[in-house]
Amino acid sequence: MRVISANLNGIRSAHAKGFYRWLARQKADFVCLQETKAQPDQLSNAILNPKNWYTNFESAEKKGYSGVALFSRLQPDRIIRGLGDRELDLEGRYLQIDIGRLSVASVYFPSGSSGDLRQETKFRFMDIFDQKLRDANKQGRNYIFCGDWNIAHKEIDLRNWKGNKKNSGFLPKERAWLDRVFGKLDYIDAFRVVEKREGQYTWWSNRGNAYANNVGWRIDYQVVSKALEDKITKATIYKIKRFSDHAPLIVDYDFEVPNIL
Repeated sequence: MRVISANLNGIRSAHAKGFYRWLARQKADFVCLQETKAQPDQLSNAILNPKNWYTNFESAEKKGYSGVALFSRLQPDRIIRGLGDRELDLEGRYLQIDIGRLSVASVYFPSGSSGDLRQETKFRFMDIFDQKLRDANKQGRNYIFCGDWNIAHKEIDLRNWKGNKKNSGFLPKERAWLDRVFGKLDYIDAFRVVEKREGQYTWWSNRGNAYANNVGWRIDYQVVSKALEDKITKATIYKIKRFSDHAPLIVDYDFEVPNIL
């Protein structure tokens, strides 16, 4: 089973840069997208309904902002939209599909980089999502939470960690929360199960030749239930062609999804 997560920084822009052509060659079973920045009525049929995919979009009320989507080869048994918080759900930050005993979700955490108010919104989202993770643990299902979590967990996960200790995305409170997710809550950072090297990033600033110099952050994750830990076989950050300021994260699992189209 192959799962891809990608923050597109605008799905129409990524489509124009060839993302869908690339995706057609990836043999993926699930694709989780973030920052689509579009509502369905703004999208062409080619973007909204690519061949051989079941597609679901959860858009922000505000046009050109946020939004997530989830493509699957199988028709979902159930679709869950939002986390139950009106303010945050209007920003289009959570979409989940259930197929059998598997749940796959596309999640886009708020960024706190624009100021204290948005950082408080981010902390509130973290609290709400913490409850989601705890509830998921009780269900006996296999969960894969894909997306842009807007937090680098450890020093290995960003190039300039010394200069970012007081910046959103690497704050002690944010990192401690991820310690909790991967500790007490017993979830797994799928990428780090099979890839231990330094210099592995998924986002680069558009300033200062950050991409060319690989001055990046690893803030995109596939966070999975403990039961899937030994099913993770390969993880790749695709960097050959750029579709966004983020790179797609590809994870392969030794996990059978029946009746793929």
